[in-house]
Amino acid sequence: MENNKNHILIVDDDNRIRDLLKDYLYENNYIVSTAENADQAKERLKYLKFDIIILDVMMPGQNGYELTKEIKKQIKVPIILLTAKGEVENRIKGLELGADDYLGKPFEPKELLLRIKNIINKNNKIDLKSKHSVGDAEVDLNKMTVNLNKKIKKINNTEKKVLVEMLSNPGITYSRDEIGKISGINQERSIDVMITRLRQKIELDPKNPKYLQTIRGSGYVLWIE
Repeated sequence: MENNKNHILIVDDDNRIRDLLKDYLYENNYIVSTAENADQAKERLKYLKFDIIILDVMMPGQNGYELTKEIKKQIKVPIILLTAKGEVENRIKGLELGADDYLGKPFEPKELLLRIKNIINKNNKIDLKSKHSVGDAEVDLNKMTVNLNKKIKKINNTEKKVLVEMLSNPGITYSRDEIGKISGINQERSIDVMITRLRQKIELDPKNPKYLQTIRGSGYVLWIE
């Protein structure tokens, strides 16, 4: 059975806060990983895909602002910043660096939970919309089918995950590493095979793709007319 729980990464050097949030979010049906500093967080991000990151600003070594800027340059993941600094300029700085929300310490765990739900629901809206057009192909994410010239082809859960992400961000290039994290596929060859299968389902001429294209040396991009 497919696991539909959202995966959250908590990054905070305070053991007490880290453990409290982990237990609270776990009780509310989330998968939770933790890191006590930026280096540990980046190590987790190499191998796991997260639906949202809860990130403390004031950490030894690389702080939360710096880590937010670095993460946002590499992957597309929502970030909520936690900080004891409540001044407006600090909130603005975090948002300018790409953070999706900002919560001052101390805070009620329930408020954080509501903010997490709001961000995840916003990012999952595309999944609620059933049908999407990619050229002549009609993709139905709910039925997990592609209708191309009245021929119906099924897509599997892995292909759906990749399509949801790329339909959310048309024109954005995804590296093989990013697609691997989204799909759960580790081997580059297997990723290429999956992309080939998707092209066979959405492209009129899969050998000369118009929509799901290879960007040489970078990865793959989906274009939508």
